[in-house]
Amino acid sequence: MVPGRPKKGNRLGKDAAHQRAMLANLAASLIEAESIQTTEAKARALRPVVEKLVTKAKAGDLHRRRQVLAFLRDEDATTKLFSTVGPRYQNRQGGYVRVLKLGPRRGDGAPMVVVEFV
Repeated sequence: MVPGRPKKGNRLGKDAAHQRAMLANLAASLIEAESIQTTEAKARALRPVVEKLVTKAKAGDLHRRRQVLAFLRDEDATTKLFSTVGPRYQNRQGGYVRVLKLGPRRGDGAPMVVVEFV
């Protein structure tokens, strides 16, 4: 199942629909750039989402491709996920994403991290 309705817990300051859209945008950005900089809280929420998307891309069938496209709503990111990222981790059982801490953000002191594929 692609993450649809968020589970109980941290909504990152917004409602569930906004959280779902924000995580989809972050996931699409990560897939396209292969490395993004964001806050630690968003990275913690993003990691399981991307792990599930990569697992679906490893299977590579049409049904899973449509599930991922429905979540991401980005054809380019979905194509790259299924053609490049998924096959890259074909022999890996999990742990496709790495989160590296950078330190506090200059403006408001929010803890920043880099999220990248292993």
